[in-house]
Amino acid sequence: MAAEVDPTYFDPLATDPQQAADVARWRRAERKRLFDLRNNLGQMGRTDKAQAISRHLPNALTRYGLRVGTILSGYWPIKGEPDLRPILSRLHDQGVIIALPVVETRAAPLIFRRWTPQTRMVRGDWNIPVPPPEAERLIPDIALAPCLGWDEGCFRLGWGGGYFDRTLAALSPSPVTIGIALTAARLGTIFPQPHDIALSAIVTEDGLVAQRRGKA
Repeated sequence: MAAEVDPTYFDPLATDPQQAADVARWRRAERKRLFDLRNNLGQMGRTDKAQAISRHLPNALTRYGLRVGTILSGYWPIKGEPDLRPILSRLHDQGVIIALPVVETRAAPLIFRRWTPQTRMVRGDWNIPVPPPEAERLIPDIALAPCLGWDEGCFRLGWGGGYFDRTLAALSPSPVTIGIALTAARLGTIFPQPHDIALSAIVTEDGLVAQRRGKA
């Protein structure tokens, strides 16, 4: 898991170390619970959820400015995450430029390399397939982020490595960010810490279920 890169990464700006440690402990427990929730759906259940998300995603993306030539960052699914590769392939065929995130340097912001359905993938960190080093490097206009959990404020609970937040903090201008999640993974709050950056919106199998205020 990403958290294994830096298991102490949870709140570099905290003023209350005990509170930050309590949140980190709670998040570890929630990650396990939410992973088990997703895993228990089985392959067929996860496929059904991914297909439903894919039906809603084009409308959500259009709402946030997707058009021909837009650079859209997707992701390669791991650990039962919703598989959006079919819809990414269709969007590619419609003229959207697709990128995938890559860990080029551990504990540093992600980079993004261009992907097409014909791209010859290589193995990256954690054995995740990524576009090869010679693929064009891009900066996304819109970025999709798989979520283990999410809340109404559009804060995301991920694997805990901090890569996505570090990347958003480093990118200028910041892309539109859309979390991909299950409706059942909704939390009352993720107890946001100073390093957490809210997403623009959350899409689940039920559609566009949350939007950051002022970002419609």
